[in-house]
Parts: sequence; C-alpha cells; structure tokens
Amino acid sequence: MEEKVIKAATVIITAISIIVAGTLLFFPQLHIRAEENRELRAQEAIERKENMDALEMLQYNTANVDSQEGISFDQQLRIALPENVTPEDVSVENDYLTQTIIIKIPGADENYLYNYPMIGKSYHIDNLTYESESEYGVIEISLDSVVELQKTSDEHYIYMDFLTPHEVYDKVVVIDAGHGGNAPGATKQGINEKDIDLAIVLKVKELFDEAGDESVGVYYTRTDDSNPSLEQRVDMANKAGADLFISVHNNSTKSGRMSSINGTAVMYDEEKASEENGSMQLAQICLEEMTAALGSTSKGIVKGHEIYIIRTAEMPVALIEVGFMTNQDELNRLNDEAYQKEAAQAIYNAIYRAFQEGY
Repeated sequence: MEEKVIKAATVIITAISIIVAGTLLFFPQLHIRAEENRELRAQEAIERKENMDALEMLQYNTANVDSQEGISFDQQLRIALPENVTPEDVSVENDYLTQTIIIKIPGADENYLYNYPMIGKSYHIDNLTYESESEYGVIEISLDSVVELQKTSDEHYIYMDFLTPHEVYDKVVVIDAGHGGNAPGATKQGINEKDIDLAIVLKVKELFDEAGDESVGVYYTRTDDSNPSLEQRVDMANKAGADLFISVHNNSTKSGRMSSINGTAVMYDEEKASEENGSMQLAQICLEEMTAALGSTSKGIVKGHEIYIIRTAEMPVALIEVGFMTNQDELNRLNDEAYQKEAAQAIYNAIYRAFQEGY
C-alpha cells in the first residue's frame, strides 16, 4: 500500500515539475507576444491617425485620453509645447474677419501632432489643419463664428478657450469702412472714397479705445487699405452676433460730375422697416446725429434692401453716406481731419444712443 502511495506521489510531483518547467520555458514567449501585440496596436493606431485629418486626430486623441488618470484641464483645448519651446515663443493670431486662428509653433516638425497630441473639445471648430514649414509648424483653426480667444499656459502646454463675443461683452458692434484696396469707390481730384471712409472709421476706433468701455465689443471689417469681400463683411457681423452693423461710405452724383448736390443720407432695409428697433430706426438715429454734428444737409433715410450687406445682415444695419464727393465744398470738408473727427464722434454718439433706445 505504501509503495502505491509513494509511486502515485512521485508521478504527481513529476507531472507538476514538468508543468512548472514548461510554464517557465513558455513565459518569455508570452511576454514577447504581449509586447508584439502592444506594438501592433500602436502601429495600427498610427496607421489610423495617418488616414485622419487634424480635426479627426483631435477628436480621436481626446476620446483615447478621457479614461486616463491625471489628464484633466478646464479649458477647451490643450496644445503641447515641443522640447525647449516656451509659451512666449508661440505666435497666436485671431483673424476676426475670416474667423480663423493661426498658431505658429517653433521647432514643430511634420510629426508634431503624433508626438504631441492636441486634445480638447471641438465646438466652434469647423476645420483644423497642420503644416510643417522650415522653422515652425502652423496650426490653422477655422471657426463657425467670431470668437474671443482666452489663452493661458504653463511650462508644457498652452490652453485655449473660444468665447463668443456676447460671452465677453454686453453689446457687440461691427463697423465697416467701405471699399478699400483695388476698389477705391468714388474718386475726385485725386481723393479716394476708400481713404476717407477708413480715416473716419479709424477715428471711431480711437474713441472706443480711449473710452475703454469693457461692456461693448467693437469689431472692424478693415483697419487698413484692404478690400474684404461683401460676403466677408456681412458674415463677420452675422457670425459675431452683432447688435448693430454700421457701414461708412461717401456719396457722389450718378453722373459723377461735380454739382451743388450735398448732404448726408443713411440707407436702411425697408423690408424690415416694421420691426421694432430695426434698421429704419437705427438709420434715423444715425442721420440725426450726423447732421447735428456736421451741420450737413439732411438727405433723409433711403431704402437700401438691394444693397447686399444691408439685405443679408441679420441685425439692424445703417449704411451712412457722410457727404457728396461731387460737391466741392463737401469734398474739401470730407478730406479735412477735423471734419472726419466730427463725423467719427457722431457715429460714436449714434451707437450709444441706439443702445440707450433699446438696441
């Protein structure tokens, strides 16, 4: 009996020894296979990313870090900084007119988005692209609206929030200087309408800048000799959710000949004339303020629905024809800086009066 027990125990011990030995021999193979599987999954992830555009990569990266501990931030986007790059080295431009944010990162190569994944929420983002140039990488973010960019940083990351103008300001105004660039508008005696329009608008800007009213956000379709398209001008107002849209122009006779016709007129959208605090009422406010400040003749408010920026604006709009460039006396005044300042003050006053009257 004892011999049978001893034999059975010997068999069991031998079997266990074989199993243990086999497991020890096979364990390195298991480890190798696990490593191979991890590498395969990593390669598959890279291949998936290679077929993604930058916006899809943002969404993919964000989905894959949501479950990881220690990765959290309150802002909308987190952009990683390459080694030896500080937040001060990074250039960020917010183009309100085209609703585009351009970020230039020194030392970012073609693999930047793979090595330094961008993560965060994609709201307000229509498209996102990345290109590597000789000295830096460029992230271009196309937005669905005008936004105010709030930026913070630490030594490793830049954080960004995109806020709509009305999340920052109580009231929002877009001011448009007519024409520009290769579209001079009316031209008389070497004087271009585009230059007078811009000079007046820049003086309006000075008034707002000096006032420092943080409750009012003012955006300008141009502040230089550029010529945004009509679509860009009105899209900026619409995508900013503006409360008012003011466009500054100057008039001329239909023939273009010099004449005695003079005075200030303001165009409005007659199709929305019945609306309370609409385009017609805004035009009347602008006309009254302009003629009072300039002493110019009132040419009245004029129907302007056929004008593209007037009929497509989603808010009350007034297109101010400050004066006639085909009238010699008025042309001389329009080309005078003091008169331009008076016109600017009148526009500034009209905007605040409109706010006081419920716009």
